[in-house]
Amino acid sequence: MRCFFSMIFVFIATAFYGQNRVITTGVPFLLITSDARSAGMGEQGVATTPDAFSQNWNPSKYSFAPSESGIGVSYTPYLSQLVNDIFLANVSYYKVVSERAAWATSLKYFSLGEIEIGQTPADFINPLIERPNEFVLDFSYALKLNESFSLGVTGAFINSDLKLGSATDDASAASTVAFGVSGYYQSEQREFSNFEGKWRGGFNISNLGPKLTYETDGYADYLPTNLKLGAGFDFILDSYNTLSLGLEINKLLVPTPSEPITTTNTDGEEVITGYVQPDVSFLSGVFKSFGDAPDGFSEELQEFTWALGAEFNYNNAFALRAGYFNEHEDKGARKFITLGAGFKYNVVDIDLSYLISATKVINPLENTLRFALTFNFGDSLED
Repeated sequence: MRCFFSMIFVFIATAFYGQNRVITTGVPFLLITSDARSAGMGEQGVATTPDAFSQNWNPSKYSFAPSESGIGVSYTPYLSQLVNDIFLANVSYYKVVSERAAWATSLKYFSLGEIEIGQTPADFINPLIERPNEFVLDFSYALKLNESFSLGVTGAFINSDLKLGSATDDASAASTVAFGVSGYYQSEQREFSNFEGKWRGGFNISNLGPKLTYETDGYADYLPTNLKLGAGFDFILDSYNTLSLGLEINKLLVPTPSEPITTTNTDGEEVITGYVQPDVSFLSGVFKSFGDAPDGFSEELQEFTWALGAEFNYNNAFALRAGYFNEHEDKGARKFITLGAGFKYNVVDIDLSYLISATKVINPLENTLRFALTFNFGDSLED
């Protein structure tokens, strides 16, 4: 069963990072979109309007939160076409403490289901059951510097428990800490020819921290340190109808696998069979990530992903969403269309999303319905 577990883990990693000279990291679950609203808009959220799940995208947005406080709960089945017990769960809470400041916390939990451990058929009569899992617990603080711009800082504790009891003696759970910094801009409502509108923009550098080491003398995995940049515009058509459009660009701030792995063929010649990442500190890796691709600037551009998204909102009671996500063929080849909807009833928001793959690469979330609930408390802070 250890082999079976390894197969699942490799599938999860390759589903996100493709097959060529791609960037791989530890705890890739941190890059999975957990909330249904962002998932319905092409999996973007760094510059969308604030909600309870802003902790996962841009914590500085909480300074512009729509309510005094809120709780967001989401559930995402993973690899649902193969198994039924792998999932991602997320709980987020925020609190606005003044006209300028807010804090938030969240727990993101990824379960790889139940794994039966055994060597022979007899071992599986009463098998040893392992439940490998990973989680991150984080806290953020956001502060408005003026009426249009805010900054946020985040600290997180990450734990990855992927060991399989009797299957190995030297494996152990890995843990580390990480931090991040973010910013969010939201303009005043302005008049245009036939409508009013607002500009939005944001950035987030997340998961900055030491590497994860699962074994005493084992290889250390980089965290998925990530840079998000986004912009958006709200077309306020009238007092009931608003159309929001957004663009987001992402890049992993992790070294490209650039050190060749060679082997000798039958003719005695050395051939390159793959590449590995250089072993440097996480801070050095951040700076190297902008100029270490073996094929130069053209390959660096391939490491950026981008997403387009749209949300139509009627009277803050009903929303329709759509989006498109694109990743270069040599860096993962994820390309998909997303659809989503949202409903508001009293203090509860209900969001749903669905993903349709636009490439031959199998997406772990294809044909999976994601949903999330948001509970808003206190007075409304929206204009």
